[in-house]
Amino acid sequence: MDAIKGLMSWGSSAFMIVGGVLPYVPQYVEIKRSSSVGGFSTHVCLVLLVANMLRIAFWFGHPFELPLLLQSIIMLVAMVCLLELCVRLMPRPPGKHEFLDFESEYFWKWTSFEDYAQCLAGIACVVGILTAMLRHNYVYVEALGLAALLTEAMLAAPQFWQNYQAKSTEGMSISMVLLWLAGDVFKTVYFVAKATPLQFWMCGFLQISFDIAILAQVAMYKKTHNV
Repeated sequence: MDAIKGLMSWGSSAFMIVGGVLPYVPQYVEIKRSSSVGGFSTHVCLVLLVANMLRIAFWFGHPFELPLLLQSIIMLVAMVCLLELCVRLMPRPPGKHEFLDFESEYFWKWTSFEDYAQCLAGIACVVGILTAMLRHNYVYVEALGLAALLTEAMLAAPQFWQNYQAKSTEGMSISMVLLWLAGDVFKTVYFVAKATPLQFWMCGFLQISFDIAILAQVAMYKKTHNV
């Protein structure tokens, strides 16, 4: 019995490490196949990149389950790859716009991938320096954890808003959203079972709510277009 429990624990931890990136595989394949970003919002990449940077910083002040730390590292790599593909294929605004121009209207709409990399490097440096200075400060560490997980919990918000503005979910991978939902349910149960910090629980339940809302959009806009 102990061996079975150990195997199940190992399996759930292994799935937690790689399961987070699985929903983005069909979206990556769809974008590459069609050579078009379609209805996918690159702000999803931004949210996940920032959230996982903050979560890694949180670990240094309040160590949590190692599989969750490894999940964040793998997610960072996956999101950089997805973002690079999107930037390469998506239509670009007229003219050349760079991160160092600090034009608010073109934030996350820059001309080259190097500008996105500069932005992310800047965020990582600021968070890293602050965490090195304040990682023994309880208020800072707990606020960092809350910020990390609330940011991640808002993952689906850009996609929800883009769907709402377009009144369509065309180009968005429904498989991605279904995998979001399945993964969010699994990890919320994992958070509860492993008695992780409360911030993780809040993140999980909020993400499930957004997943369901986006699936409702799929049904609603499909019905509207069929009328």
